[in-house]
Amino acid sequence: MQNELLAMAGVTHTPAYVLDEEKLLQNLKILQSVQKLSGCKILLAQKAFSLFKVYPLIAKYLSGTTASGLYEARLGREEFSGEVHVYSPAYRKEDMPEIISFADHIIFNSMNQLQQFGTLCRKHQKSIGLRINPECSTQETPLYDPCANGSRLGVTSQQLTDFPDIDGLHFHTLCEQNADALAITLQAVEKNFGKFLSRCQWVNFGGGHHITRNDYEIDLLIQLIQEFSEKYSVQVYLEPGEAVALNAGYLITEVLDIVEHQGTKTLILDTSAACHMPDVLEMPYRPPLFQSGKPEEFPYVYRLSSCTCLAGDIIGDYSFPNPVKIGDRLCFEDMMIYSMVKNNTFNGMPLPDIGILHENKTYEVIRKFNYTDFKERLS
Repeated sequence: MQNELLAMAGVTHTPAYVLDEEKLLQNLKILQSVQKLSGCKILLAQKAFSLFKVYPLIAKYLSGTTASGLYEARLGREEFSGEVHVYSPAYRKEDMPEIISFADHIIFNSMNQLQQFGTLCRKHQKSIGLRINPECSTQETPLYDPCANGSRLGVTSQQLTDFPDIDGLHFHTLCEQNADALAITLQAVEKNFGKFLSRCQWVNFGGGHHITRNDYEIDLLIQLIQEFSEKYSVQVYLEPGEAVALNAGYLITEVLDIVEHQGTKTLILDTSAACHMPDVLEMPYRPPLFQSGKPEEFPYVYRLSSCTCLAGDIIGDYSFPNPVKIGDRLCFEDMMIYSMVKNNTFNGMPLPDIGILHENKTYEVIRKFNYTDFKERLS
């Protein structure tokens, strides 16, 4: 697949994000199967993947979208046929009328926010939920741990002394994890909030479920959902973002120059970690690169960097079986999630094109960006 992509005559301009439609469909079929076998509803978390050109396709397989605020809620309502769920750590008063007009489920982060807006949501017949904090950490990276000490996300069992006028509970504790982490979390949820669960109409298990990863324990996930929903007579929701587009896209880049300093050869690319794949620096992580290896695997080793002026705009060190030349193209993999939704124009860097590699192997550019896109973000 990647060979075809790299050689494709249609990819004439770099950098470019390219969605692999065939792989997206594979992921969607897995998620649809989980829905059918478990009885849960799976929603697209737009904070990870918001390529709305393919929302009509995704809507054939999933039940709706989740949003982190007004703009995502509107996008989900306008482009995706299905339920729209919204959760935000805090809502602005002036945004609530529009949010109510777009959303089906509105989830609050605190009792203060519920008290401020709950009656208005009820007046418009919206389903209301409250985010809870099970206080159960199953990961080691504080940046992505909603249950870390001092967390601002969700109400603890000590703060929820009685069941308020809501329809459901929401928790989100996972990040790129397997079903065993969910099993641990559910034990904490039942221990801390069990007395309220039978009074719910629905419970949202949040995101972070890496369902479409090769080693994911799908059978355990289905079992957990079935047992929980039957025990408490609730509709279970999942809202993964990464699982929808995991390994379903690429970032194609060109080598603009090669520089060397103290034995380190650096490829200067027309893409950027800081601008086009910020998670490389934030998480951090080393993105997969087609036909390359770790520094010790192949004889030709290069450091991959960008044409921004940020000294630390480094993607990582990679090795290749053959020398890399100026003008060569490289293909970063797994570039659909948390890339387009986070990218920026720091240093005046152009945003990458957005394209789709269709099932029939044709390539379609669906968006090109230019100077106007850069300028209109400023003033």
